[in-house]
Amino acid sequence: MTVDLVGFLGVVLVAYVVPGPDFLVVVRSAAEDPSIGRAAALGAQTGLCVHMLAAAAGLSAIATRSPAVYDGIRLLGAAYLVYLGVRAVLAARRAARERRTADEVASPAPHEGGPARGRFRSGFSQGFLTNVLNPKAALFFLSVLPQFADGDGSLARQIFLLGLLDIAIGVAYWFALVVVAARLRALLDRPNVRRRWELTTGWLFIAIGVSVATAA
Repeated sequence: MTVDLVGFLGVVLVAYVVPGPDFLVVVRSAAEDPSIGRAAALGAQTGLCVHMLAAAAGLSAIATRSPAVYDGIRLLGAAYLVYLGVRAVLAARRAARERRTADEVASPAPHEGGPARGRFRSGFSQGFLTNVLNPKAALFFLSVLPQFADGDGSLARQIFLLGLLDIAIGVAYWFALVVVAARLRALLDRPNVRRRWELTTGWLFIAIGVSVATAA
């Protein structure tokens, strides 16, 4: 397989650097706890694996050529983003109520035992659902990756190999982002900052969800 690796890497890096719903999920999760951020990152990349396999099998072509299927996935993804946003806004309001009745020491701490496993699963599922319900991710694997494949050999195999490289780059990128975003934890220990963070990220999720739902 002969491909333009430099061009391919450039396109992939731009796709990751431009913020999207998965970026917001990973950053928000990492600010809560680095392990949850890594879980969200792995979930996001697992969601891309689904699109990669679907593109290699030709299933994505069916979905993207059927307006009903494409719109269904798009609206499900938009609804999920709005759901995450509403949860964050409600969490901010709940934190404000607790602040009025609790001591300042009660910051969200304890990531141990069962709750830790539950939070890890929650981060993973948020990353996974955000990307698996994103039809633009399917379009990327279906329309962008084939442009870097040569004319010889199996197109499905080439999409699969390029997709694996894309996903590996994404894991490295997200894990580096988690290290940076995790530094927000010290700030989020302050109740006022946490409340504003939850509100801001919540409304961003809602805005992105509405934008996805109303996109032509």
